[in-house]
Amino acid sequence: MASEEHPAKKMRLDEKVIGTHNGTFHCDEALAVYLLKHTNAYAHAGLKRTRDPAVLDTCDIVVDVGGKYDEKTQRFDHHQRGFEEIFGYGFSTKLSSAGLVYKHFGKEIIANRLQIAVDDSKTETLWLKLYKEFIEAIDAIDNGISQYPTDLKPRYRLRTDVSSRVGYLNPAWNQSVDAQTVDARFSQASALVGTEFFDRLDYYANAWLPARDLVVAALNKRKEVDPSGRIILFEQFAPWKEHLFELEESLNIPENEKPIYVLYPDETGNNWRIQAVPVAPESFESRKALPEQWRGVRDDALSELSGVEGCIFVHASGFIGGNKTKEGVLRLANLALNL
Repeated sequence: MASEEHPAKKMRLDEKVIGTHNGTFHCDEALAVYLLKHTNAYAHAGLKRTRDPAVLDTCDIVVDVGGKYDEKTQRFDHHQRGFEEIFGYGFSTKLSSAGLVYKHFGKEIIANRLQIAVDDSKTETLWLKLYKEFIEAIDAIDNGISQYPTDLKPRYRLRTDVSSRVGYLNPAWNQSVDAQTVDARFSQASALVGTEFFDRLDYYANAWLPARDLVVAALNKRKEVDPSGRIILFEQFAPWKEHLFELEESLNIPENEKPIYVLYPDETGNNWRIQAVPVAPESFESRKALPEQWRGVRDDALSELSGVEGCIFVHASGFIGGNKTKEGVLRLANLALNL
């Protein structure tokens, strides 16, 4: 009679296997497993949760356990002494298993989702954006890296982030459960964080990236609007602040050519807006606010004061104003540059 095969060996004959640790789970390996399920190599792989080295050795890829990081052998742990791997590209946070898997497989995952080439420039742009906005925080939390100096006392507790929500899916300390139940909870956690990842990817691909393309086009044409290059004109509204600051840096726009005013249609009011560019994306201070003498003045009084027909308002702080026409806001911008 033939001897029975080890279960792990039997699974290996049938399909590829992803290995990770059993017991309490965290956001990083929950996401790492979900991401691997969206790669070409591991789309149909099974999952084995264990800390048994003999079983892990039979797995095709292992994440968050095993004490080894080696792409060639598909081992992606970050707990071992001396591990200091980072994402690079200006990011310095030590990677967790999520960051490791994303670093090596992220471009493929993004390209597969969007049905574009891995070497498409959009793929890399989104790969970097998703690390900054989604993955890095998971890496930092799992590695115990504070978001701010530890001598500062938080004003409130934040326990609604995705890492916390994954953690809440673990069984309570006084809840009696078997391994199958914990594995089912892990699958639930993996789907939770993985679904959020792809929701964010879809948003950045379908809304954020098209807005960036509009800002790139407007930056390239800004000297057609005004020779100084300090006025940007959008023919349709798009979120522009974040993109403008990032593109100014990447395009090495000189300080004396950085835009001062942004013009765009207010489609809900069927008129136009002029907005002063802030000194930083989240700042209320403008690079050059609209002239002080215009601030808080409205309608005909503003038109008479400025000499521009069709004025609607200028905010009391000077960060934004309105006119009935594109020509009107452009004239206001030209005047404001020189006042």
